[in-house]
Amino acid sequence: MKKPQNFTKSLLDNLQPPHKGKRAYYSDSQVRGLSLALQASGSKSFYVIKKIAGRTEKIYLGAYPHLTIDNARKLAKINLGQIALGINPLEEKRTVKKEITLGQLFNEYMDRYSKPHKKTWQADQHDIPRFFGHWFKRKISDIRRSEIQHLIEDIYRENGLYQANKILQRIRAMYNKASDWGWKGSNPTAGIKRYREKSRERFIQPSEMPFLLQSLNEEQDQTARDFFCLLLLTGARKTNMLMMRWEHINWEGKEWRIPDTKNGDPVTIPLLEKAMDILKDRRKHSNREWVFPRSNDETKHFVNYRIHWKRLLQKATLYLWQSDNFVANFINPDDLAAADCNEVNAVFRSIVEKAEKAKIKLPVGVMDIHVHDLRRTFGSYQALTGASLQVIGKSLGHKCTQATQIYARLNLDPIRASMEKAASAMFALSIKGSGVASPIIHQH
Repeated sequence: MKKPQNFTKSLLDNLQPPHKGKRAYYSDSQVRGLSLALQASGSKSFYVIKKIAGRTEKIYLGAYPHLTIDNARKLAKINLGQIALGINPLEEKRTVKKEITLGQLFNEYMDRYSKPHKKTWQADQHDIPRFFGHWFKRKISDIRRSEIQHLIEDIYRENGLYQANKILQRIRAMYNKASDWGWKGSNPTAGIKRYREKSRERFIQPSEMPFLLQSLNEEQDQTARDFFCLLLLTGARKTNMLMMRWEHINWEGKEWRIPDTKNGDPVTIPLLEKAMDILKDRRKHSNREWVFPRSNDETKHFVNYRIHWKRLLQKATLYLWQSDNFVANFINPDDLAAADCNEVNAVFRSIVEKAEKAKIKLPVGVMDIHVHDLRRTFGSYQALTGASLQVIGKSLGHKCTQATQIYARLNLDPIRASMEKAASAMFALSIKGSGVASPIIHQH
């Protein structure tokens, strides 16, 4: 290292390169520790060269003249200030270099946390790559809060607030786990607020129930039909229903014990005679563990209910529209009568397009009903038939908010009676004159 000199543009521009294969270093007299490295090629770079914890470290600042002398001195002072506080600026760079990518964090998150501990791990496996896959090759500390904010806003515009909130929750959980597992960075989702969600109150109204039952009765897929029907008859969560096993059924006691629910507690649900009939019929044709196995792999449970649900709602909405004298003008009765499972969507779309051309806005019908609304529907019909909130909460497996009632055990008889009333009220609704029967037992 040569004697310190006052770095000026004239001085640095006129430095003579060393011989081939050599490198010359010059130090600044104004900022002790700031150095310039001169290559045989003539290229020049600024460094902070300082002994840290007994080891000489070279901290790269930038290439001259792109980095000016004044800016190099400013950067050098920042780094020297960190060193004075006992911080090695190179350690952070080394840490970032060794840091995992978002894709690696995703794989670790799925293996260590989501799959072992979350019932909704399949949603994580689907949604996280879908929305964040384009960042999977980036280091986790490289992803900025503003980027996540913009992405969540895009999801809100394209997919709605509920999806935006779920995706924000998932990426936030991944970073929280990274911190739990030793990552020292800051969670980039900190400060990003969830969209305010409205409490959903939708359930199948008495005026809508006949059309939904008719559509359900005509559903050609036995597994889907039984699945939705049991949801109506039990008020259970769809995840619990999908994962129902034969070993969970108490045939003698007519009960379904759900060993692991959303709130973490086991729940026992009384099974009505109509529900028992469906289960008995399914049992005749199943030797597997799942009550609802997949058609192509009976070792796994049923998952593809959404396509059946959409078709069910479309057909129920068509029947509802047909009952409206004004809207019925857009519906060809022959098309509706001939529409089987594969044609319902085409018939539905043709009617919507016909109305759009006529600039007529069709009623929503039941197209805004979610599968989870079947659970809310059951509770609502219990309320309509006079059940107490305590009985409703117990039959739906809700946790009691009062600590003194945590250990109280409610007899299943009044719950069963309430459920019987609710089921009777739902399935007694039929379209007058149509002869449509309740969709309970169907031969395979």
